[in-house]
Amino acid sequence: MTVAGYMAECLLHPEHGYYAAREPFGAKGDFVTAPEISQLFGEIVGAVLVNAWRQAGRPAPFLLAEAGPGRGTLMADIVRTARIDPAFSAAARIVLVEASARLRDVQRKTLGTDARRATWVDRLDDLPDFPLFLAANEFFDALPIRQFVKTANGWRERMVGLCNDSALTFTAGASVLPDGERPPGHADAPDGSVFEIAPAREAAAATIGAHLAAHGGLAVLIDYGHLQTGIGDTFQAMRGHDFADPLAEPGLADLTSHVDFEALARAAASEGARALPAMTQGAFLLGGGIVERAGALGAGKDAAAQDAIRAAVTRLCGDGDGQMGALFKVLGLTGPGLEGPVPPFQAG
Repeated sequence: MTVAGYMAECLLHPEHGYYAAREPFGAKGDFVTAPEISQLFGEIVGAVLVNAWRQAGRPAPFLLAEAGPGRGTLMADIVRTARIDPAFSAAARIVLVEASARLRDVQRKTLGTDARRATWVDRLDDLPDFPLFLAANEFFDALPIRQFVKTANGWRERMVGLCNDSALTFTAGASVLPDGERPPGHADAPDGSVFEIAPAREAAAATIGAHLAAHGGLAVLIDYGHLQTGIGDTFQAMRGHDFADPLAEPGLADLTSHVDFEALARAAASEGARALPAMTQGAFLLGGGIVERAGALGAGKDAAAQDAIRAAVTRLCGDGDGQMGALFKVLGLTGPGLEGPVPPFQAG
């Protein structure tokens, strides 16, 4: 089967799939997302959305939405932060894009009383026709990718097959990457090079772009990945907070790959949205005021609490080993009514 088909089966199979059978999030899971590291992350995202809503003319009603909400921590922090503007909170219709019944139950518990005014939809296409202010953190990386490997006979689709001992292995299939879709520098790439495309990710970005173009708003897309399309094998598995062989334990590890932000921006723009220049997570959070907010959060607390806040800021914004500031990128998409810069994004 294709790598895309393998990813979909391993992650989404209704009985044996990773998201159906395992708890991926938190210290006892396989990875920790930024909202779980510190409330500061969600507070900055929330403040950016509130400011963009004001800049857009305070539309009412509007959708305050999240795609791939995980345990609901990010949305809970956004909703709490949004109370700085009672008009924003009053006009917001909270919508979570989540297909998993199990995760919906977790999200309801996390949201607490705010769950009573929230609704859930299965797909981005199901979002109602209102201005959209959306956050998507580590949503795109889990959508399936296709891989093509360079061979003497062209760029062939990478497949998952069986060895003689019945172990899974990669092999080159018959499908060829069309000339028009080949990456920059493909002619000079050595045999064995891998290029990834992600039609499912681009379709999701296009859906968001079309909604913004029709109804206005801002989407903040956050994920680990690269700013420009390029060659490289980024298909990986995470289990127990460490890297694993993506073919070794189907359904027991999280399968992901790096997100191509240039491709997302291109897909959204093709539907009429404006793509603001993507930036690193560190630049986004620092530009959004995380240092100032951390100072206010730590005021009056003991030394241990202040040290924990500083450590969280460093992990979220830093570019060292195990830090997220440079690895993760942030793309802003806007619709009509949000011309010019949308802080902390620059005009594009």
